[in-house]
Amino acid sequence: MIIDLARRAHDHNWEMDPITRSLLDTDFYKLLMLQFIWKHFPRTHATFTLINRTTSVRLGEIVGLAQLREQLEATRQLRFRKSELVWLAGNTFFGRRGIFEPAFLDWLEHDFRLSDYELSVDDGQLQLRFEGLWSGTSMWEIYALAQIGELKTRAALKHLSELELDILYARAKTRLWEKMERLRGVPDLSISDFGTRRRHSFLWHEYVVNAMRDTIGSSFTGTSNAFLAYKHDLEAIGTNGHELPMAMAALARDDEELRAAQYRLLELWQQSYQGELQILLPDTFGTTQFLRHAPEWVANWTGQRIDSKDAYVAGDEYIAWLERHGRDPRQKRLISSDALDVEQILGQHAYFAGTLRNGATPDDFRSAGDFRDPNRWTPERRIRFSAGWGTLLTNDFRNSNPRGDDGFNPVGLVCKLTEVEGRPAVKLSDNQSKALGNREEIERYRRVFGAAGVADTPVLI
Repeated sequence: MIIDLARRAHDHNWEMDPITRSLLDTDFYKLLMLQFIWKHFPRTHATFTLINRTTSVRLGEIVGLAQLREQLEATRQLRFRKSELVWLAGNTFFGRRGIFEPAFLDWLEHDFRLSDYELSVDDGQLQLRFEGLWSGTSMWEIYALAQIGELKTRAALKHLSELELDILYARAKTRLWEKMERLRGVPDLSISDFGTRRRHSFLWHEYVVNAMRDTIGSSFTGTSNAFLAYKHDLEAIGTNGHELPMAMAALARDDEELRAAQYRLLELWQQSYQGELQILLPDTFGTTQFLRHAPEWVANWTGQRIDSKDAYVAGDEYIAWLERHGRDPRQKRLISSDALDVEQILGQHAYFAGTLRNGATPDDFRSAGDFRDPNRWTPERRIRFSAGWGTLLTNDFRNSNPRGDDGFNPVGLVCKLTEVEGRPAVKLSDNQSKALGNREEIERYRRVFGAAGVADTPVLI
């Protein structure tokens, strides 16, 4: 059934909709990490904190506290449905059935509870903090981000007439179609939806995912959103995130343990999943230092996700590292997921799917048109490339508002791990602008891990 999004907004029927309709309405990797936390850190306490990188947008003046509290409370009352647990238990993920242990699923059904929270406004910005058992705070990240994002959307929609709403969604649909047209028919393209946390709304997210599936076919490989995968029989995509190495590092007793924490995590992860789901996320404390000091067995992992480094530089770095370790990069997976749009997807796909000619450099591929030029490259896969397309897939309403303001532009909102057992957590990243943590701890981590390969570039979203 096709939902008339403009009519729904005009009639304000969405005000009756809970934003989070299911506990599955989260990134799939959150469930995989939750099982890991349940297994290894069941009594560990952790704090997650909301951070608005787009400080010019005063969310506390846009999103009403009462509305947000109502949504948060509705989510706290949710429980996993029987049919959802059956799907988790019986579905095949990454070619394997039984990734989720029966005891974990039983815990999800009977004992899983989201933690309490603290909510206020300070100087026009929302202040939101989740504190409690790590198993009860981790899942809040995606729920909170999606709810705040959709409440911001609903606030902007209220100012538009029915005709203006029609124009808004017509423009957004046209832009989506133009993007999909450029992707359709590109050989060996692999794209998945990573857009839950900063989506325009749940209904638009669902619309986009179905449109991608129907338009670009097998090039659309799935969605990170577990609920949409469950509802529409799509592949659920995801492995692990930054919070795991951040927590392991925060628990380290000295600098030596701190330096080793990122590899200790990988050992625990591969023990937990019997050698499956082995995609590296090495940028938590810097990709270059991670690869430089990684034990030999790390090269056996399936691939790497790029989340904060120039994808061309990071991909070449990973390929060269694999070759030095005697591994064939063509058998590995490279997943790009940082601020992607159609131009970046096409350019990076071409660059990693071919061999450069005539001394061409990555800069020749930053404009997507170059990949169609047979004088620039020879189709010969260097590594298996995939794109995890996020905000600019599920929330690209830029310049779509008929009133001309930017009320529908996406905001750089994150909800990150900030404390573990009362100790500060830090994320350094490959981009200094994305570093998170208190200044003293960031400086300490920089002394331990160094700054090799780290850039300082603006954070787009």
